[in-house]
Amino acid sequence: MTQEMDWANLGFGYRKANCMFVAEYKDGKWNEGELREEDTLPIHVASTCLHYGQEGFEGMKAYRAKDGRILLFRPEENAKRLQRTSERIMMAKVPTDFFVDAVKKVVKANEEFIPPYGTGGSLYIRPVLFGTGPMMGVQPSKEYTFVIFVSPVGAYFKAGLSPVNFITTTYDRAAAHGTGQAKVGGNYAGSLLPHKEAVDKGFADCVYLDPLTHTKIDEVGAANFFGITKDGGFVTPISSSILGSITKYSLLQVAKDLGMEAEEREVHIDNLDEFAEAGACGTAAVITPIGAIEHDGKKHVFYSETETGPITRKLYDHLTGIQYGDIEDKHGWITEL
Repeated sequence: MTQEMDWANLGFGYRKANCMFVAEYKDGKWNEGELREEDTLPIHVASTCLHYGQEGFEGMKAYRAKDGRILLFRPEENAKRLQRTSERIMMAKVPTDFFVDAVKKVVKANEEFIPPYGTGGSLYIRPVLFGTGPMMGVQPSKEYTFVIFVSPVGAYFKAGLSPVNFITTTYDRAAAHGTGQAKVGGNYAGSLLPHKEAVDKGFADCVYLDPLTHTKIDEVGAANFFGITKDGGFVTPISSSILGSITKYSLLQVAKDLGMEAEEREVHIDNLDEFAEAGACGTAAVITPIGAIEHDGKKHVFYSETETGPITRKLYDHLTGIQYGDIEDKHGWITEL
């Protein structure tokens, strides 16, 4: 490692590691790929990723267990989601085995950048797939590049597992039958302005409502929403414009493992009082407790604006316990390097 890491104060930002993985798709097939030390890529000026948004990506992490083992959490699910994104915007698919093997290669080559157990940090893994063949008309590329780079990270929100507040926005994250269920860069580019407006008002991020009626919760910033009902049930929204979070679906199972009723269903913004606790979940944030949501000038406080609810903490402890190897993996979610 070229620089000493302050593991306890990493934050969530990019730090160059040893190398990245790069594979090329040409003439209808993928090459075997290679590890490269540089972290830049030359691409054609007429690449479809630049002009037509033919690009998708994933987010995942590698964890250091207490005994030093390196653990990946459900990498096959990331491969499948990237394949679904590829179908939606007509990119060449990266086979699951190829995807997982590439992740293993790049993590192993950068293992010194995995934060030690107990620091709360992890190695963030960013697979990216994009069209690199030159095209002038609006059509799919015939050439693609698949890249995986990594960076050590700490908590996504500076407060860590402490409640933050959100405000609803009138902007839509994605169209009702658009690319909301695909993890494409355009969805995130469109979120930059509403995020800034929310932050400028003193909130952590904004809450997106369903694009058809603006009455139901879709997503919370770049994460999925969940609520804990007053009778202890786990609820997360269902919608055609929500990105299916691997963390969310893992939490649905964890909640059931803990004896909770768990379901996906519509969550109406005017019915927030049905929840005793609430949170945002995703790979980057894992779980971020929601202290309050402001909507139409009215603030609804959940468990507390300063303390994490007991069920939210229990879910967080159980999920991260599996990810770091402290709790038995009963579902085959962990891949050990």
